[in-house]
Amino acid sequence: MYRIGLFSKITKVTVKALRFYEEEGLVVPEYVDPSNGYRYYTSSQLPVMFNIAALRQCGFSIPEIRSVIEGKNAAEIYIERKKELEERSRETERQIASIDHYLKTLEKERTMPYQIYVKELPQALVYSLKTVVSSYDEYFSLMPRMAGELEKINPSLACVEDPPYCFIRYLDGEYRDRDISIEFCEAVMDKGNGKLPEGYRFQTIHRDPEAACVLHKGPYSTLSAAYSAVFSWIESNGYIPSDCPRESYIDGIWNKDSEDEWLTELQVPLKR
Repeated sequence: MYRIGLFSKITKVTVKALRFYEEEGLVVPEYVDPSNGYRYYTSSQLPVMFNIAALRQCGFSIPEIRSVIEGKNAAEIYIERKKELEERSRETERQIASIDHYLKTLEKERTMPYQIYVKELPQALVYSLKTVVSSYDEYFSLMPRMAGELEKINPSLACVEDPPYCFIRYLDGEYRDRDISIEFCEAVMDKGNGKLPEGYRFQTIHRDPEAACVLHKGPYSTLSAAYSAVFSWIESNGYIPSDCPRESYIDGIWNKDSEDEWLTELQVPLKR
């Protein structure tokens, strides 16, 4: 038999860990001397202890280790752990690529780059209108006109306010500064009386699990810098766009006196 200290040296597992495994019922000493409490282990317990140590190195939890030792769904547990590690590896690669992107931008511009972050875009019921605008400046006449038309024909139509979600989808699939094909969308609580002006429609915008997003502060005329940053990030991180980019309007002419205070979130749905 081996005293706990010697067993610890052989297995390279600390005495503290051996006591913890004993408490958890994974490896119980073969004999405990009643006179002094000394714990003794046998060579037959070495394979079990090495198995536990190997499983711990793989990152398994105590309940998972117990299941493996007891022979319950061992293969399934290994497969699930492998999936977790692969997903963690992909996330680590994404984080490294993001850091590299920011460092390269800092080296070139000596200023803090746009901060791209990945988030889910929720499902939303919207009313929408597809049209072509000559330039961004046309938004200032388009949006008030749409609000007036909708108020006249469907006064009970209530927009989502917590938080508001008003955005434009760019149907060209890329940044343009003239003759821009867009779909204006406004999230609503319900369809009101169900009526819409000609050319409008209700639709459900489905959930996007991942979208690269960036905040742009300033006039719409300088949004091209945000587009450049987010598409560069997408390429660097091994993604491709899965749908048209969106511009979600947080602050603008309706609540800010200066265009320098306008805040727009650029959103690009993603896939690998």
